[in-house]
Amino acid sequence: MANVYNFNAGPAMLPPAVLEQVQAELRDYRGKGMSVMEMSHRSKEFEAVNASAEAAFKRLAGVGDGYRALFLQGGASTQFAMVPLNFLPPGGSADYLVNGSWAEKAVEEAALLGTARTVASTKADGYRRMPRPDEVTVSPDAAYVHLTSNETIQGVQFHEWPDVGSTPLVADMSSDIFSRPLDGKKFALLYAGAQKNLGPSGVAVVLLREDWLAKANKNVPTMLRYATHVKNNSLYNTPPSFAVYVLDLVLAWIEKNGGTAGMAERNERKAKLLYDAIDQSGGFYAGHAEPASRSRMNVTFRLAAEAMEKAFLAEASAAGMVGLAGHRSVGGVRASIYNAVGEDACRALAGLMTDFAKKNG
Repeated sequence: MANVYNFNAGPAMLPPAVLEQVQAELRDYRGKGMSVMEMSHRSKEFEAVNASAEAAFKRLAGVGDGYRALFLQGGASTQFAMVPLNFLPPGGSADYLVNGSWAEKAVEEAALLGTARTVASTKADGYRRMPRPDEVTVSPDAAYVHLTSNETIQGVQFHEWPDVGSTPLVADMSSDIFSRPLDGKKFALLYAGAQKNLGPSGVAVVLLREDWLAKANKNVPTMLRYATHVKNNSLYNTPPSFAVYVLDLVLAWIEKNGGTAGMAERNERKAKLLYDAIDQSGGFYAGHAEPASRSRMNVTFRLAAEAMEKAFLAEASAAGMVGLAGHRSVGGVRASIYNAVGEDACRALAGLMTDFAKKNG
């Protein structure tokens, strides 16, 4: 089997140990003579998988009773609409922090459903940084404040949460969930597409505080109502059962490997390898993000000319490195180094960057 260094932004690399377990259980899940993909979602076997995944997610998020974890379809993009549908009251408003492309999409979707105010934006700075605390002024009547914890396209990340007082805080954590310790109790709701740090594509996780759910709008289509999925333990309709099963295995892998603290230590070492290669290149590589806002999940940088970037990407591809082209909307180079990406991959990429700069600088 040919092994590659996988830097894809999503769907992204999964832990090899998880894939090996999936392979071993693919045709016969725990002696049942069938795959999880073939089981009824009403079976006691799958209900156990579903319950295990919820419990593990809550443990890693540092929450207990009073919170529910939901496994839903439609990805984080559907959550851009579900949040305001459920929690933006008629005539009300919500505040949005805009620090990149995905935050833009979130506020645009909310604006279709009500008043969505951009109370802090770094667009004028090219989304090279996160909003500073003194730039965030929460509206006194805001139903909630929404932020995007990590922007995959621009490669910027919140390293401290803004102070929003008693206003419910909502976060899209699709690209850095469980990459570092998380105090889930700071959030009324957080959500994440699984395909970067949690599992395969096809499922999104929502962590929701139940007392806030009691205030939700009830005049919402059934499938878009959080209460529907809470009441039915994410089993109102046929769920993405195989994706939930793999997600449960990934959560167990995180816990086995030091939990979120263990992930953070490893991710910091990985990111340092790549940022050092940028900073020590004498300007050959130009990082997009300001140092204080650099993402530990998505390292974005440019070379002096597009032709040189293409040559770099070609050399990286020849060395077995995939997924390094920047997002189609911005170009450049992007290394996505989520939890499952090993230090060996980052060391190999840093070495290639150094060698390429020496040859072409």
